[in-house]
Amino acid sequence: MEKITTEYITLQQFLKLAGVAQTGGEAKIIIQNDAIFVNGKREDRRGRKLYPGDKVRYNGKTYVVG
Repeated sequence: MEKITTEYITLQQFLKLAGVAQTGGEAKIIIQNDAIFVNGKREDRRGRKLYPGDKVRYNGKTYVVG
């Protein structure tokens, strides 16, 4: 996975970068319909800002924002 060079990345962008979703539309559907957790809390906002060190859990896998 690529290294993030900005201050933050949105959840929708992160799902695409991590390869969870192929498009922004697919990421939107995943966020709306599936259980996405950020730092242990359920998240349904696609614009949620993620910062380095945040943990995203989806479908049994945990991704760390870097």
